[in-house]
Parts: sequence; structure tokens; C-alpha cells
Amino acid sequence: MKVSLREGFRMDLYPIVYRKGKVRKGKGFSRDELRAVELSLKEALKMGIPVDPRRKSRHEENVNLLKQFLETKLKNKASIT
Repeated sequence: MKVSLREGFRMDLYPIVYRKGKVRKGKGFSRDELRAVELSLKEALKMGIPVDPRRKSRHEENVNLLKQFLETKLKNKASIT
């Protein structure tokens, strides 16, 4: 049985962005945040993780969110096989 890479994609996986003293939902994770969890741009896009190449910042909240997502993704993948 072939498993789709987008299976189990959560639409609530969005980064936090600080802009003008306010916090809002971002359009995608920055490249630095992806590097922090050892993901390439292509791997992130294949997994359905939103990426915003314009962003330069790196927030620890977003790195932790990505780590959580990858852990649950790996657990789901292990339970399928």
C-alpha cells in the first residue's frame, strides 16, 4: 500500500510572525526555521509544510512547532507500516 506524502497534513500548521508589535499567523516557515529542524525546502514542500521564502527571521516557537509536527508525522508513519 502506497502512502501519500500529504496524508495527515494539518491545515493549522502555520508559523507565528511578529509585525509592528503584533502577533499574527504567517504564510509559511522561513528557511532558517527549516534548517533548524534539518529539513530542506523541497522536503518541506513535499510534506505539505508551508514555506515563505521572503521571511528572514527565525522564531523558537516556530521551530518547536515544526519539531512537534515532524514527531507526530513520524509516529503516524511508523504506525502505518
